[in-house]
Amino acid sequence: MAFQCQRDCYMREFTTSVVSCRTAELKIDNSGKKEKVKGFNIILKDTILFPEGGGQPDDQGVLNDIPVLRVTRQGADAVHFVTSPLEEGVEVQMKVDWERRFNHMQQHSGQHLITAIADSMFGFKTTSWELGRQRSVIELDTPSVEPGQVEALEKAVNKKIREQVPVSVKVLAVDDPTVEKVRSRGLPEDHTGPIRIIDIEGIDANMCCGTHVSNLSHLQAIKILGTEKGKKNKTNLIFVAGSRVLKYAERSYSVERALTSLLKTGPEDHVEAVDKLQKSVKVLQKNNLNLLRDLAVLIAENFKSNPNRGKLFCLHRKDGDNEFMNIIANEIGTEGTLIFLTVGDEKEAGLFLLAGPIEMVDTLGPRVAELLEGKGAGKRGRYQGKANKMGRRPEVEVLLQENIQHRSSEEE
Repeated sequence: MAFQCQRDCYMREFTTSVVSCRTAELKIDNSGKKEKVKGFNIILKDTILFPEGGGQPDDQGVLNDIPVLRVTRQGADAVHFVTSPLEEGVEVQMKVDWERRFNHMQQHSGQHLITAIADSMFGFKTTSWELGRQRSVIELDTPSVEPGQVEALEKAVNKKIREQVPVSVKVLAVDDPTVEKVRSRGLPEDHTGPIRIIDIEGIDANMCCGTHVSNLSHLQAIKILGTEKGKKNKTNLIFVAGSRVLKYAERSYSVERALTSLLKTGPEDHVEAVDKLQKSVKVLQKNNLNLLRDLAVLIAENFKSNPNRGKLFCLHRKDGDNEFMNIIANEIGTEGTLIFLTVGDEKEAGLFLLAGPIEMVDTLGPRVAELLEGKGAGKRGRYQGKANKMGRRPEVEVLLQENIQHRSSEEE
């Protein structure tokens, strides 16, 4: 069946009734972490909230002012996940998040237009597409697209937008002969009922379940941002349409202003200025590494030249790396000395190295990692890894000193 959102993509409010309400759980992404939310799956008599499908994300909106967190399709039904129950049979007022909906309509119709023109101009077939949060990607069945072809394609699609070409929806029976003539990547396995065709007059007819504009002029404009190598001899074409073009221009200008302020140059010189900075940074990093290596050698020589040196050497330095620590360990030697080194900010995570007699390191290494609330691994008298609690270094030093004293008393 076709939902109301598919029959009239521009409808923003709708009254319907609850068919069923069942307890359910939904996994949501909360700042990069997956969390389970308990709630209810609502099936309605009809809906203006599009369930995800055909490369298009689901709509957002409300049922009687209750936020709908997810809409999915199950067979012929759209399932709405909410956190409050609704009684079966009760009438509900639906409202769609129009800004999100119209954004998706612009991107999806834009994809149809680009796909059709890319095919007619260059024979590039679309194998898949993704409607992303900020930009969308069309996968073309070609190993490469030349810059001139991208430019010609962009001009062609925007020309069609200016021509205000109508876009209509046709509903056909599965066995209608017309279905065989339309562009399609196949139907879902659980599809039932008639076939929905999106027809861009004189340009394209494509089997699709998504929401679309009624005229290409509603796309406003399409900007092809570029292409990149895809998988298996395919090319990904990246684009934005409609309101996203305006937002992209706004973001680009904000970045341009920020770079102009930081680099003290005009926009036309930004690339050259950043290139010079990168080269300068590489030189400075190389010099810094050389200085750290020299410093590591001096630190080791200073320790070895001390007639009163003990059997334990501990050092922490904010700037340094694994190479810095290993140079110190190599220069001092680990046969008779237990070496505990750390680098990094004391209030953040850092790196540690425990080096010395193999038996001692094998025993103490895991305990050091545990005290520093980190992880490590080692072999042949070296145990190193990441430390999450650098502030606990004194506890590690006490542990090592006690172990050395115990070992010394046993030898006596």
